[in-house]
Amino acid sequence: MNETLNTILKRRSCRIFKEDKIDKSILKEIIKAGTYAPSAMNQQPWHFTVISNKKLLDKISFDTKEIAKNHPLEYIRGYATNEKFHIFYNAPSIILISHMENAYEPKVDCAAATENILLAATSFGIGSCWVEFISYLFEKETEISKKYVEILEIPSGYKPIHAIALGYSKLDNIPVPKHKENTVNFID
Repeated sequence: MNETLNTILKRRSCRIFKEDKIDKSILKEIIKAGTYAPSAMNQQPWHFTVISNKKLLDKISFDTKEIAKNHPLEYIRGYATNEKFHIFYNAPSIILISHMENAYEPKVDCAAATENILLAATSFGIGSCWVEFISYLFEKETEISKKYVEILEIPSGYKPIHAIALGYSKLDNIPVPKHKENTVNFID
């Protein structure tokens, strides 16, 4: 099996991380992979914010959960009211992905960049998890979301949409999730 396919097949969502920091040079390489993703009309409508400050990550988690406590879906409120739940699973680093609001297909483009980042992390032996929960903090413009846009130096015209938790996994083997069958048709 080739190296790329092997990386794709062994990537898993990691939710149990060691406290060990990831070297900044590795984080830069992982981000670089994201910047090589395809994008509509080559707009590259993404901005990446790397956060490795534990106090700030804990504060973002707390504030996001406070907002999510009012979510209409019960299971989201359940996570928000769970004191043990950390939206980044206590990962030592996250990458916050923001999209250019007036781009052609920014969410699709940022999803492609995110997948590149997830695969690059796997290639370095780093666990990762795509975190959509952060979107509750930024889905509406509020005083708190404006505060974080300023603190995180999000460029004007960009909106944070999701994050990637990164760190070394505490688990040696994360089980392969069950895959749906009959999802492909071949027409010759």
